[in-house]
Amino acid sequence: MSRRTERLAEQLRGELARLLHEETQDPRIRLVTLTRVDVAPDLARADIFWSAVETPNSPSLDATATGLESAAPFLRHRLAEQIQLRRTPELHFHHDPSLALGDRTLAILRELRDEKARE
Repeated sequence: MSRRTERLAEQLRGELARLLHEETQDPRIRLVTLTRVDVAPDLARADIFWSAVETPNSPSLDATATGLESAAPFLRHRLAEQIQLRRTPELHFHHDPSLALGDRTLAILRELRDEKARE
């Protein structure tokens, strides 16, 4: 990625995060964290990677993905108003399991530490 697309990706991530938390009402996407945005060199497409806090009462990952896809046209329209670009990229959302995997790894390490402390 060029510096221009990197800057734009970070700007899009910040603005999308703000829009998701301040301007959307869909309960399926309230606890979403945007982990990364990749913008195509021609700025026609933006791949947004997200993770969600999983609690017993939270929506499933499939429901969250559906909520994000349904919100994509609204989010794109609001981005076009907030960020001045010749072309506002199409938004494509992808689940990023890295945060959940990191939590699971930390839990395993804590279990090992506790077992060792008991011995």
